[in-house]
Amino acid sequence: MVGGHAPTITNEKVFQFEFPERPGALLKFLMSLGTRWNISMFHYRNHGAAYSRVLLGAQVEDDEVKDFEKMLDKVGFRYENMTDNEAYQLFLGAGNNKSG
Repeated sequence: MVGGHAPTITNEKVFQFEFPERPGALLKFLMSLGTRWNISMFHYRNHGAAYSRVLLGAQVEDDEVKDFEKMLDKVGFRYENMTDNEAYQLFLGAGNNKSG
């Protein structure tokens, strides 16, 4: 993955997923996401396995993270919040306008 953080993106939260390789999985996810949150980054990687690795950035206000994670729980894909991950902060987190 090449690039860097887009300076105009604010409140980006980053999640790593195990995304199942089956028909309708992406549609299920996007329908669950709805229009409440904006996808700011979507990096998909598969090596012929039953699950792909996805790194997703979404614009989620700090006070909405629990609601976002509840939505992810309903989708049922294994995920991990990587927003505070040191590697993410080093390579993509600059300008993230995180309070803290």
